[in-house]
Amino acid sequence: MALIWLNGGLRDADSARVPVHDHGLTVGDGVFETLKTVDGRPFALTRHLDRLAVSAAGLGLPAPDTDEVRRACAAVLDAVPLPLGRLRVTYTAGPSPFGSDRGDGTPTLVVAHVPTTRRPDATAVITVPWTRNERGALTGLKTTSYAENVVALARARAEAASEALFPNTAGRLCEGTGSNVFVVVDGEIHTPPLASGCLAGVTRALTIEWTGARETDLPMDVLRRADEVFLTSTTRDVQAVRRVDDHELPGAPGPVTAAAMRVFAERSAADIDP
Repeated sequence: MALIWLNGGLRDADSARVPVHDHGLTVGDGVFETLKTVDGRPFALTRHLDRLAVSAAGLGLPAPDTDEVRRACAAVLDAVPLPLGRLRVTYTAGPSPFGSDRGDGTPTLVVAHVPTTRRPDATAVITVPWTRNERGALTGLKTTSYAENVVALARARAEAASEALFPNTAGRLCEGTGSNVFVVVDGEIHTPPLASGCLAGVTRALTIEWTGARETDLPMDVLRRADEVFLTSTTRDVQAVRRVDDHELPGAPGPVTAAAMRVFAERSAADIDP
């Protein structure tokens, strides 16, 4: 029996129920975090919970009870032991009127743990014509309003790629549907700054700290000029890019990316909550 945490306790995932008028369901009024787990231990839990609180505050939700979220994570990890897993924490505004007005009900907290597999060392990506709004109300928040990402990722899958990369409204490189992007130019690692509108990825921050990568305002065509390109995310860690649209990057992962992959693997193995 698959178990999840829902509003105060473990529930059978198949019979657990959230009201049909939960604002997270009706209008995407919620925030979430996804964590990698290794042998039942969540990676970078503190950083993820800190970002959950920032996203909730940015959306105007009551502050999540961090102690309760930690208890929920521990309970689910004990109930669903996995060698390599994906832990999802979802926090919504709870039952509300239909429409955009938010009610005064108790927020909904759901925690689930599912198996995952190790990503390949290299992948293909595409660029899409749609933009991230670096000045939007949700910029920098990890909200459950993900339909834009669903559409872009479907486009990527149709083109034999695993990720789609967005520009922002200024036409500068921003991020992927669920990843941050890095480029290597003349031996130096660069990634778009938070001002580009990209999410403050936990893996992104650790990669910057551990590799000395620079935050740089980048044009989209850097993806074709770069010596190497790689992605970072909770489920990818550091992953090389071997193709951007029809542009091949032979030999991926290149030497700088390979070194970043090695450093991330070593540092993350040495400290489960950096």
